Amino acid sequence: MNSEIRGADLTRRGFLAVGTGTLAAIALASCTAPPRYVTPTGAPVQQAELARGGTGRVTSIDMVASPTQIDLAGTVANTWSFGSVPAPTIRLTAGDTLRANVRNRLAADTSVHWHGLALRNDMDGVPGATQAPIGAGEDFTYEFIAAHPGTYWFHPHVGPQLDRGLYGALIVDDPNEPLGYDDEWVVILDDWLDGVTGTPDEVLEELRGGMAGMMGDGGGRMMMGARSDLLGGDAGDVSYPHYLINGRPAADPETFTSAPGNRIRLRIVNAGSDTAFRVALGGHRLTVIHSDGFPVNPVETDAILVGMGERYDVLVTLGDGVFPFVAAAEGKGETALAIVRTGSGETPRATATVRELTGSVLTAGDLTADASVVLPERAVDRELTARLSGSMMAYDWAINGRRFDPAEPLAGALAVTQGERVRLRIENTTQMWHPFHLHGHTYQHSGSGPRKDTSIVLPRRSLTVDFDADNPGLWAAHCHNIYHAEAGMMTILGYQAA
Repeated sequence: MNSEIRGADLTRRGFLAVGTGTLAAIALASCTAPPRYVTPTGAPVQQAELARGGTGRVTSIDMVASPTQIDLAGTVANTWSFGSVPAPTIRLTAGDTLRANVRNRLAADTSVHWHGLALRNDMDGVPGATQAPIGAGEDFTYEFIAAHPGTYWFHPHVGPQLDRGLYGALIVDDPNEPLGYDDEWVVILDDWLDGVTGTPDEVLEELRGGMAGMMGDGGGRMMMGARSDLLGGDAGDVSYPHYLINGRPAADPETFTSAPGNRIRLRIVNAGSDTAFRVALGGHRLTVIHSDGFPVNPVETDAILVGMGERYDVLVTLGDGVFPFVAAAEGKGETALAIVRTGSGETPRATATVRELTGSVLTAGDLTADASVVLPERAVDRELTARLSGSMMAYDWAINGRRFDPAEPLAGALAVTQGERVRLRIENTTQMWHPFHLHGHTYQHSGSGPRKDTSIVLPRRSLTVDFDADNPGLWAAHCHNIYHAEAGMMTILGYQAA
């Protein structure tokens, strides 16, 4: 297999094909040859996977994507899932291999992206970049070494399918776990409309009409007036009828049961598509210990702001009684609710709120990386800029002035060379916040900040991060508001071929 690909060679369905006609057109139009990039199945990708070593242990699972119904406290919604919403948690130990046989029983293409993992490139699940989509009725097996412990998750990377029920947590345990705790709870947050007020595809179509589209006869799913000081202004684009914790609305909440004095590890995942959540546990302080799977120097707080795609691990010592765990949809005036029960007491109402939500609210900027995961000091070899642009008015979200085109995914790609220390500056020139996500890598915020793969970038602000180019291939980089990404706020980080 040829281990390089030119910038114009990649197509949506046939990402391994070499488009000689397109190359000829480019050669006529420019004296500069298009960059040559490592292919997802090229030798450098295979060598990087071999270098991970691994334990040799294999966890094999079957995942069937199919239509289903879920009961949202009496509202029955038609959606898609991997058997349940969320899907059963996948668990393995760092260094183990995951073998996931995905069977697509939908009437549409799909894929699975393993969010946050530095895995082999051809298993990243991005059609048009790393694989052809899994067609209706087709199967595809993902197989890769999960090298790093942490809290991760999985979801599709086809259209706005993230806003359906095809998601779940992936936990990679540390074989030398240094922390002590009595129990562990996975908490997945989500905003939900599929099968209730429309489908994600209908929402995307409405949003693509921009502000002008609101004046027509659309479904009214565009949200106006959602404001948040924490997010720098506009909080979101989409109005949701439900906000969920572990697939359940506040009127039918998830209940976690334990005993007073127990120390609990919460693994919190925001699987939402357009909503940041402000998370707190009534009557308790939370100690943040990990962000996006990597350890941080512990910080105690009342609440945490979690953007789409972000994950936070916290420790909490439980009191005696019944407590509301509240995830407020930031700026949207609604909440998701779960119940923590360690003793007797009345069950909190669906509209319960807690004073901790208005106390100290932690964001990634309050964190520093644990010494064990700080990037080693070295000179920066390459500096890149991802300039985020666009507006609600035209819904023309873009990176570096270019809206992502699946037919030409490498147009405007960010080029790196294997082995480089890369400094990436993410400049948000828009009036809205964006959770920026880089596939296949974990970067470090400047100033000894946390190691992350998804970060909130506030309006008219910038974020500088460093990472080592040590995982060759073609990697998506995009806003994790799925509607912004589908409208064009995505690009590719490509490793240049030797």
